[in-house]
Amino acid sequence: MHPERQDGTNGGGLLVPMAWMYAEYIADELLRTGDLMEASTLEYRAGRDALALTIFLSDNGADAALHAARLDELRLLTAYGAAWAGWVRDCLPAPDAVPETVPGAADPDLALARAAWRWLEETELLAADLDALGPPPPEPTGDGADAEESAQVWTPAWQLGLPLGHLAVHLR
Repeated sequence: MHPERQDGTNGGGLLVPMAWMYAEYIADELLRTGDLMEASTLEYRAGRDALALTIFLSDNGADAALHAARLDELRLLTAYGAAWAGWVRDCLPAPDAVPETVPGAADPDLALARAAWRWLEETELLAADLDALGPPPPEPTGDGADAEESAQVWTPAWQLGLPLGHLAVHLR
């Protein structure tokens, strides 16, 4: 990477996605200190990506430190029932849009954010069916594997990662 010149250009060198890398670092730290899941799991990646995307898109370019007001904002944005996916679609500019729609973000930042969103939206993970609340179904006869599988559904990764990210922020 070439150092930036005084006029704000980097002299033709590679652009480093610092805004995305910072958001991903903060999300990773929140999840690791929450000790909610093994870092090697897909669920952890879903939580990290959902939280990083939230941090990245909510960054107003000013003070991005994790002070109490910032944590409250992240709690609200990641709360269950919030229209998070629609908010992400509204905030994340299309590839051909002007990159200044996300303050302080350069093209490499947006490329990584778009890749994270694409993964969160297109990847489905097998998870417990949280919408199927109620009394448990009668015990099946056999090995019990069918009952365990029937209590799980394929869900987009963001639907699993968002509550995980919310819990990590709440535990902070």
